Amino acid sequence: MTFESEGQAVTAPLQSALGAKAKGTLIETVLASLDDAKAEDVVSLHIAGKSALADYMVIASGRSHRHVGAIADHLLRDLKEAGYGNPRAEGQTHCDWVLVDAGDVIIHVFRPEVRGFYNLEKMWAADPSDAPHYAG
Repeated sequence: MTFESEGQAVTAPLQSALGAKAKGTLIETVLASLDDAKAEDVVSLHIAGKSALADYMVIASGRSHRHVGAIADHLLRDLKEAGYGNPRAEGQTHCDWVLVDAGDVIIHVFRPEVRGFYNLEKMWAADPSDAPHYAG
């Protein structure tokens, strides 16, 4: 897992004691669910202060259309079970790019080729020259 802190991407281990179904903060629930669903190359960007949209943007990859859809379904189910209501999701019909709006956390789940094309990590980084580049 990678977190962005004050413009710098840093690696941080996911708390092993936190399961996908465990109560925790919204970002912890999201990251645990993505980990449980075997999402790949998960990056969490702290965007509070940069945008009024959310506090965090999480970007992850799935290996195929089916994997992207399964990750999104798993995430939606885990958020609901953790008491975060019914987040909105878009893109589940094609599963190239699924966007899940969970309020203070926005989650993007991509197929690798699509993620490399849009490169959201660079767009939202504090210093684009330091941004992690996803090559897919």
